[in-house]
Amino acid sequence: MALLEVKDLHTSFYTPAGEVKAVNGVSFNLDHGKVLGIVGESGSGKSVTAYSVMQILEKTGKIVSGSIKCDGQELVGAGEKVMKTVRGNKISIIFQDPMTSLNPTYTIGHQLMEAILLHTNRNKKQARERAVEMLRLVNINEPEKRMNQYPFEFSGGMRQRIMIAMALACEPDILIADEPTTALDVTIQAQILELMQQLQKELGMAIIMITHDLGVVAQMCDEVIVMYAGSICEQGTADEIFYNPKHEYTKGLMRSIPTVDSDGSKLQPITGTPIDLLNMPKGCPFAPRCDAAMKICLRERCERMQINEWHQAACWMNVKEAMEKEGGEEE
Repeated sequence: MALLEVKDLHTSFYTPAGEVKAVNGVSFNLDHGKVLGIVGESGSGKSVTAYSVMQILEKTGKIVSGSIKCDGQELVGAGEKVMKTVRGNKISIIFQDPMTSLNPTYTIGHQLMEAILLHTNRNKKQARERAVEMLRLVNINEPEKRMNQYPFEFSGGMRQRIMIAMALACEPDILIADEPTTALDVTIQAQILELMQQLQKELGMAIIMITHDLGVVAQMCDEVIVMYAGSICEQGTADEIFYNPKHEYTKGLMRSIPTVDSDGSKLQPITGTPIDLLNMPKGCPFAPRCDAAMKICLRERCERMQINEWHQAACWMNVKEAMEKEGGEEE
């Protein structure tokens, strides 16, 4: 049985302008000890999928339908009492910006201890010892002294390490990392990713890595989900996605990556703008920006097609290729 099972998840935000279908039929499984990458541009539904799993949506947001099971326990409709036992203990999250995630009016020690006291049976003394131990684990020097300092006294990279310590303090089975290296420079990014890989191996937890950085995905992930306009357009192992992309959006993302031997040539960006989620088209949401779009792409959505045992993609080009292949074999 998978550690986390998400089936046909639909999450919407109800605004004065109408219903925004932020997550539209997302399904995936996460196994013990695996790293799943969720990739896509801003507004593709990556973070909302994570927040739906944690059930920490804004008041205007609602899980409309679908199923989320953690260790066989259904979370959709389970209620806040159940979710309080799941958050921290079973699933933890690292948010994008550590400065806004940490309370500037409380010390680091207070905030770490608060999370430990809330989610475990430890007393204050044990919680403090655990907090110091976690700071040491994420390579914060002089952890006993640091416990009495405030967030503004730390650099961006150190604040991110503190967020990781807080997320791991209760030894969760799943860690959701929502673009954990966005605000950091390249050197610190590498250190944070190396730390996460090291901790994942040591603690044996599963990770959901949400990012728009394909380099991070290549370095860390076993399986990759590519999202566009709230839906999964392609899913497979990291090798399959990188070396055998089968959706035009994924191919566009790959073409936009700078390479060492580019010889100064310009990057190839994906033309156009992201889809308006208030006015979703009947057909493929990527069709207006796709150079290979056909008439059927504008009229009808393609279901996810099994490319091979480890790879699925929802693109009419694969159907066309399969039909041409069959036609050629018949001749």
